[in-house]
Amino acid sequence: MGENFFYNYEEVAAILLFGIGFTTLVFHRNLIKKIIGMNIMDTAIYLFLASMGYIDGGTAPIIDGAETYINPIPSGLVLTGIVVSVSVSAIMLALTVRLYGRYHTLNLDYIYMYAQKEHE
Repeated sequence: MGENFFYNYEEVAAILLFGIGFTTLVFHRNLIKKIIGMNIMDTAIYLFLASMGYIDGGTAPIIDGAETYINPIPSGLVLTGIVVSVSVSAIMLALTVRLYGRYHTLNLDYIYMYAQKEHE
């Protein structure tokens, strides 16, 4: 296996986190668990972007005379993504509270069933 086997461990961790979040999002019927799964997927994307933008031995791009620079664009994307993710999570949680107040459950199957009965 050698010493280069765990060279990309950040990317492997990001892929595993994304898989965990995706399976949580797809297979759970509880709305809170789906929101948590989506947040885990967001975190995996941020980890992946941050690990792609890092260079060993690199410095900030504001220092003169440096040989290698760390790319600032992935960091900016991560910060922007975090802001968007917090906003989307807040909206999803607010809608979940409204759904719970109306149907008294967080299970999507029951919410769908109750909504179908209301429209008949």
